[in-house]
Amino acid sequence: MEVTAPKLSSNSDFDLIILGASGFTGKYVVREALKFLNTPSSPLKSIALAGRNPTKLFEALKWASRPDSPPSIPILTADTTDPPSLHRLCGQTKLIVNCVGPFRLYGEPVVAACAETGCDYLDICGEPEFMERMEAKYHEKAMETGSLVISACGFDSIPAEMGLMFNSRQWEAPSVPNRVEAYLSLESDKRIVGNYGTYESAVLGVANAKKLQELRRSRPRKARPVIPGAPPPKEVIEHQKKIGLWAVKLPSADSIVVRRTLAALTENPHGLPGRNESTEAIEKRGSYWSNVKPAHFGVKVGSKSLLGVFGFATIGVFFGLLGSFSFGRWLLLKFPSFFSLGGFRKEGPSEEEVESASFQMWFVGHGYSNESLAAQGNTKPDMEIITRVMGPEIGYITTPISLIQCALVLLSQRDNLPKGGVYPPGIVFGHTDLQKRLQQNGISFDFISRSTLSS
Repeated sequence: MEVTAPKLSSNSDFDLIILGASGFTGKYVVREALKFLNTPSSPLKSIALAGRNPTKLFEALKWASRPDSPPSIPILTADTTDPPSLHRLCGQTKLIVNCVGPFRLYGEPVVAACAETGCDYLDICGEPEFMERMEAKYHEKAMETGSLVISACGFDSIPAEMGLMFNSRQWEAPSVPNRVEAYLSLESDKRIVGNYGTYESAVLGVANAKKLQELRRSRPRKARPVIPGAPPPKEVIEHQKKIGLWAVKLPSADSIVVRRTLAALTENPHGLPGRNESTEAIEKRGSYWSNVKPAHFGVKVGSKSLLGVFGFATIGVFFGLLGSFSFGRWLLLKFPSFFSLGGFRKEGPSEEEVESASFQMWFVGHGYSNESLAAQGNTKPDMEIITRVMGPEIGYITTPISLIQCALVLLSQRDNLPKGGVYPPGIVFGHTDLQKRLQQNGISFDFISRSTLSS
């Protein structure tokens, strides 16, 4: 039975509600949000925390507020298995920030409630099947009610989306890119450890890979961007000498999310219109998108040693062999540390491990110095542009930074963003000042080099 709620008014109790604030990632999101609560020029004047257990929510608030005393922030009870409680949240806020994963298991009721009531929605999902299923089921409804639903606003996939656009804008006419490969390098003084929830999402992603293909086959084909030149070569293990990394393909959501953004841009070459844009904003949006050029895109995980790459490949083999049947998934979920070679554990990383970690994401673009050269068929690219995105630990520092900056852009620039619908983050935030905001909060975008390739 469908639960209805009044259309969200502009006089909401809160600017945003953080749902799942007591989770491992959620408490870091709360800590990041508190930095901007009631600060000068911040649109964030009121927030609330929501979840199943008020005691755990308050403990998360105390942790996030250290060394200060916790501020007086409302704590609300809500459960993803209780649609009326979610609809009540939607009626109290402009925006719900969802940290309850795996999203395949717990995310849809929250998206449904937002789409039905007109409340905006952001999450940190990195699960392609969930994101595309939400678009298929709720895009039309969200457009009708004015709900803007945007997944992948954490490390999956803000650095990839904004990093590709940054690299693309370096290709000044008449040069054009053909492909951009992103190489992710994780660094730490201590062992890099991930949270079990992220690991569980990855296991379920492998288990539901066939469902994603079935979903895509059931939907109308979208227009694909025209990319000059031949498709990129496929390599299993690659050595990128210029950036000093051995690399193997990373089966993350990033490349899928980027492709969705490029497909949306193909249908809307000047970007998606805002719900109440000024003439100046329309011209600025059009100017931005005219400088973003489509390219083949992939993501690889890199290591300075060949042995490190074999470690990544071994984990991939475990997931591929065991993730497709129930007993294999049970083994993967029962013994995460063993099957991830110590990369994930149920208790997650310590604060010291989080603080010691960082990432670099190198964007190596190959293309043509002249568009006419690209039109000659199988001509090899003659130009290379390398850029880089750098930042702190990916799961609990970069993810909250990215998510909260997306939230602040949405709250402060809502009239210049699409009225409603289900979209990837790049097509919504690409033309905004999100990159500048990320740079001001510890995530850098750097131009590295431009060079001519020998034939």
